[in-house]
Amino acid sequence: MKDTVTKFYDDFAEDYHLIHGDWDSAIDRQSMILNNLIRVNLSDSRNGQISLLDCSCGIGTQAIGLAKHGYVVTATDISPASIQRAIRESESRGIKIAFGVADFRTLISDVPGEFDVVLSADNAIPHLQSDDDLNLAGQNMYSKVRQDGLLVVSIRDYDGLLQEKPRATKPNVFDNGKRIAFQVWDWADDSKTYTVNLFVVQEFNGNWETKHFSTTYRALKRDELSSILRSCGFIDVRWHMPEESGFYQPIVTARKPPSPNGK
Repeated sequence: MKDTVTKFYDDFAEDYHLIHGDWDSAIDRQSMILNNLIRVNLSDSRNGQISLLDCSCGIGTQAIGLAKHGYVVTATDISPASIQRAIRESESRGIKIAFGVADFRTLISDVPGEFDVVLSADNAIPHLQSDDDLNLAGQNMYSKVRQDGLLVVSIRDYDGLLQEKPRATKPNVFDNGKRIAFQVWDWADDSKTYTVNLFVVQEFNGNWETKHFSTTYRALKRDELSSILRSCGFIDVRWHMPEESGFYQPIVTARKPPSPNGK
């Protein structure tokens, strides 16, 4: 999994913003929603700045936005190319973030310290296709959350998608029709996984260029992820659907239990 996913995001890093109509607007919109959700669900005992680990930060969409909201952000990703671009993007905006390359299955050894919040957004967790890998990631994320801290994960709505098993997404058309982004999905026979073929088509001076990127996900149902998080020790596992949160994907929050003596 690691080599293929790393290659997908390394190849995609310089073009990732092209799947958004306006990436800066997406940064601001998503961070506003996540900031509100975190502050509502994080324990009231927090004083001062909130420390946050974005353990699948990509090119920095959520990390940059939350840093702008005053979070003390550490951001990691499995893709070195994505991290290099995230560094450029944060520096160009005057945003201070501690970046590093890490697999969310090895956070215990790759990332020092603990955080008030650990975040993994944009359907990153379902790259892990086995229960063993999902449990390992859950254990590693649990180890990075401070006692009474919060885990925040977003994934696609697989409960709904598995009912229809769509073969493609609707094309997103940008730049007055000069840029089109869409995905073609190839479902496995058992419907447990699917391969995404992502296409970005652009017009340059009358010529059209097509870029193609491919990766595989597990169709991870909400109760499956909830069970894994509980088995790792998390409590208060709650799902926040898009109609409630305003975010474009379902979000699960979970807490690490406070210490018995309350400290």
